[in-house]
Amino acid sequence: MSTTAAAPPLSTNLCWLLSRASYTLTTELTAALESLDVSPRAQHVLQTAMRGRLTQTELAKLVGLDKTTMVVTMDELEAKGLAERHPSPADRRARVIVVTDKGEQKVREAEEIVERVHRDVLSSLPARDRKVFLEALTKLTTDRLAEPVECSQPPRRRAARA
Repeated sequence: MSTTAAAPPLSTNLCWLLSRASYTLTTELTAALESLDVSPRAQHVLQTAMRGRLTQTELAKLVGLDKTTMVVTMDELEAKGLAERHPSPADRRARVIVVTDKGEQKVREAEEIVERVHRDVLSSLPARDRKVFLEALTKLTTDRLAEPVECSQPPRRRAARA
């Protein structure tokens, strides 16, 4: 019997590794943000909406949400007084998302928590590897993995747990 530990199953499967890391980190962020009554998804929407006057459709695309999920997320944000939908001056059918003062405060509070969790997670890597890891992941998600390919049965994303 070997004294060295065997590699865990799927340890060389890029898809599984990225999925596992994403799910585990999102779960940790969900727990960390519970005190603010905001989900990681809502925090992403609010933070991105603060970049400028984006329509709901533009915002959904930037954050990577489908139309239905974006509507549900915006309904939640509006109910909490964190964001509002305003008519677009350019297209009467579109709605521009505006983050309220309360929403901006929530984003600032959430950013502190998110940064703390990210620092903690990245502390698992040697300091010299952290920047390289983030740069490589950014390159993948803005280049080769920027958009999903068309397929007849796209994989479902995990639903957020209440």
